[in-house]
Amino acid sequence: MSHTQDAPLTGSSFDSTNGTAPEPVIPPLDDAHVASAVGRSSTSDAGELPPGMFLNRELTWLSFNRRVLFEAQSRATPLLERVKFLAITASNLDEFVMKRIGGLKQQVAASMQQLTVDGRTPAQQIAECYAEIHEQERLQREVLGQLLQELDANDVHMRSYDDLTPAEQQGLRDDYCANVFPLVTPLAIDPAHPFPFISNLSLNLLVTLHYPNDNEPLLARVKVPVGTGIPRFLHVGQDGCFVPLEAVIAHNLDLLFPAMEVTSCELFRVTRNANTERDEEEADDLLALIESELRDRRVAPTVRLEVAASMGATHRGMLASELGLDEQADVFEVDGMLALRDLMELASLDRPALRDPTHHPVDHPKLSDTRRNVFHILRDCGAILLQHPYESFATSVERILREASQDPKVRAIKMTLYRTSSDSKMLDYLCDAARNGKQVAVVVELKARFDEAANIEFASRLEDVGIHVTYGVLGLKTHCKVILVVRRDFDGLRRYAHISTGNYHPQTARIYSDFALVTCDQAIGQSLTELFNYLTTGYRPKRAYGKLLPAPTTLKKALLAKIEREIAGHSDASPGLIQMKMNALEDADVTAALNRASRAGVRVDLIVRDTCRLRPGVAGTSERVRVVSIVGRFLEHGRIFYFRNGGDEEYLIGSADCMKRNLESRIEVVVPVEDAALRKNLREVLDAQLEAIVGAWDMQPDGSYRRRQGGSDAKSSQQILGELAEKRSKSATRRRRRKPKSFARRTMR
Repeated sequence: MSHTQDAPLTGSSFDSTNGTAPEPVIPPLDDAHVASAVGRSSTSDAGELPPGMFLNRELTWLSFNRRVLFEAQSRATPLLERVKFLAITASNLDEFVMKRIGGLKQQVAASMQQLTVDGRTPAQQIAECYAEIHEQERLQREVLGQLLQELDANDVHMRSYDDLTPAEQQGLRDDYCANVFPLVTPLAIDPAHPFPFISNLSLNLLVTLHYPNDNEPLLARVKVPVGTGIPRFLHVGQDGCFVPLEAVIAHNLDLLFPAMEVTSCELFRVTRNANTERDEEEADDLLALIESELRDRRVAPTVRLEVAASMGATHRGMLASELGLDEQADVFEVDGMLALRDLMELASLDRPALRDPTHHPVDHPKLSDTRRNVFHILRDCGAILLQHPYESFATSVERILREASQDPKVRAIKMTLYRTSSDSKMLDYLCDAARNGKQVAVVVELKARFDEAANIEFASRLEDVGIHVTYGVLGLKTHCKVILVVRRDFDGLRRYAHISTGNYHPQTARIYSDFALVTCDQAIGQSLTELFNYLTTGYRPKRAYGKLLPAPTTLKKALLAKIEREIAGHSDASPGLIQMKMNALEDADVTAALNRASRAGVRVDLIVRDTCRLRPGVAGTSERVRVVSIVGRFLEHGRIFYFRNGGDEEYLIGSADCMKRNLESRIEVVVPVEDAALRKNLREVLDAQLEAIVGAWDMQPDGSYRRRQGGSDAKSSQQILGELAEKRSKSATRRRRRKPKSFARRTMR
């Protein structure tokens, strides 16, 4: 298969005159750093490879964000979907700065000089990440300019306040006075008023003004109250016209400062550190500890200041000083709109012609009969494999919980909860189950980043109806996604299990690509019983997990052993093959083991969404490795592990990525998929994504990515998998219709 290779994704490559954008190359990492690292005599933490053979975690994640940015640039993507992708890249960078840059800054402050496995200090990583972030933000502004032009041509207009007619300005002023002005609070900045607290990711106006008869300059800060029902972009006049809220406030400052003269109004925004975790072992109450961490995050140190390009040097320096930032390194000058994440408001406009067609997941073929008890179906078929978002979350996972809550033969429901939504029916079903007298135990992970407050609320809601709520194991984050239902069947107690790669979140289940195994395999059920006993007590006696591979106890050792087994069994007559699909490959030991497999002649195919430390295609080390990244309409989130194993193939799915934190510091679950038909489904996924043209990117030996190209009839792997799900559903429907009707017979259940 040949793929055309074209110019880099840079500003100069985008031809706005003819509307074409050549398929890009995401540029490599710092070649000078790579060259120097390869030549060092020291070896990595993995003990066998020089640092230059490892790519950097932070920089490879930023490379992923570039691939998402290409979706905003591509004319093959509907216009409002392009706006959505642009907003996603901006939101991604905000989170990256909060979490990753914030963590690196903490390391610098603690004088940590330990090199990463790729040979970088924390300070080096910050400098290189900042350079890449600056370049991505430049590209974002370039793409935004093109998108605004195309939106304008499609009757969606972002207008300047100065271009409005007097009547339109008055209409906006009236709307502002009625719906926004009461929420705006100006704060003076002077010796009598300390520098005000600036909340994370807030938009702010720095206003310079004076009294009419006194030229002494005064300063005030005005927060733009976006959120809690206040949009960033206000409608004006006809449908489809918008003006940024900050522009409306800036042009109506006389309402805030009557009879005063405004000399300047400058926009700025701050980003705060999201790393505020405390030592759990010193806490008497984990819930109180997390609540305290949330309060700490609100006032955490600032890590970035974004200012409008028009801001004067004096004010820029003053803000940097007050916020404790390095003006040269930590102040980002923005020529254009700040907080592009708010463009998601425009992306949600009801313009079907400018969006992807509405996605309608199909029912899983085995679950399409809604008249039968779902547990009878599962008992008869043994196991099913769910593929979201192609197959419905509502008619599978939610149905299982709903029927479990109502089925008089269900005795107990146990579940882990990492992320969900406030409108999730699953919480209602758990509460219904408790009210119906069933034993319900839920392990809620309070430390799910940015969902801590929601999870605290969910935990309280569940406890209020008598559900046993625990917060997992001290020092470990519970990241596995499992449900265990215990039912008294005709032949005794039977366990029904749902083990997923994705969260129990009905909204993300429509936009994330995930897998789940639903089974009544009693060995798996017994293993999950052991897992829940561990999660609800934290006690660590020797536990037998049978077929399950849980982290941190077993999974990493098992993966490394399976890689070594593949190496040992490789021969010309029986070639070894390892295929893995995951979000990230960061663990140095797994990376080194896969390199070792390549040197032994084993073929290694990796489908890695974002961070990837392994440098593929390097002669003598990783020439048998290929790395593919899939970017498309749905966020790739599922994990699959495949080992040829001399013909006795193994397929596994689970919640864990090959990251050190997942393998050593989180509770994860990986489970084998043994049914031949379900393995066939997983094989279709791996083949589709490894061979797809549209949306597939190949990593090069230098860490760069090249996007595959094909003809106009080429399909993405997501299109292919969606069509396969529809084909399975239609085939099942035809079989059901052809099935001869018979008199109902009474069966023992």
